Amino acid sequence: MTTEELEKLCSDTAALVAIFEKYDCIANANVNADIEKMKALVKEMAEACIENKEECAAFLKWMEDHEFYTSPASTKFHGNFKSGLCVHSLMVTYQALKLAPAIFADWMKSKAAGKFTFTAEDVFVSALAHDFCKAGFYSTSYKNTKDVFGNWVKTPYYTVKSDVRNLGHGNESVLLLLEAMPSYIKKRPVIEAVSRHMGFSDLTDTEKMNYSNFLSNPLVLLIQFADQSASGWYDF
Repeated sequence: MTTEELEKLCSDTAALVAIFEKYDCIANANVNADIEKMKALVKEMAEACIENKEECAAFLKWMEDHEFYTSPASTKFHGNFKSGLCVHSLMVTYQALKLAPAIFADWMKSKAAGKFTFTAEDVFVSALAHDFCKAGFYSTSYKNTKDVFGNWVKTPYYTVKSDVRNLGHGNESVLLLLEAMPSYIKKRPVIEAVSRHMGFSDLTDTEKMNYSNFLSNPLVLLIQFADQSASGWYDF
């Protein structure tokens, strides 16, 4: 990655951050998510940075068709509410875009700096798509609970669909991203960032053996930290 490429990444990520902040639709989204506003935000950001316009359109359509905007992000942890997946993914994207200039500038001092080149599109796509595997992953069930007056009421909660087929948290998200954007099969650093965004926590023993090799890819670490900070600091 050259100095000029880093400067462009910094400029482009700043422009995407400005778009995000213009919409201001995340702060209270767990109480009242404005789905149409989030859709508009995703569309404007995607069209601002994704160079392949056909794949950009397919990326946006995939999210419309696969419950990305209405699914929760989990059953009981972060984003366990309607639209929680979109809210969480947007917050991860925001964190990644804000942190990218500092992370990549520091990485440029490392021995691995000549191995990769990154763009704002890479940051945006990997962050927004990191949890694609959760779109349409949950169903709504009901349990009996007592309200404040002691009356029994049916309370909704989320469960994993019984017929779900999933090849692993990160890897399933990679496959779904490639459905919409097949050219990303050639973007190995982005695939690694999506696949390894959970760090060690969802790897097999065999995968853990060469995990240190992925740490030379700064996008892996950026998405990991953006994911952790979005859920840990902001409950998204």
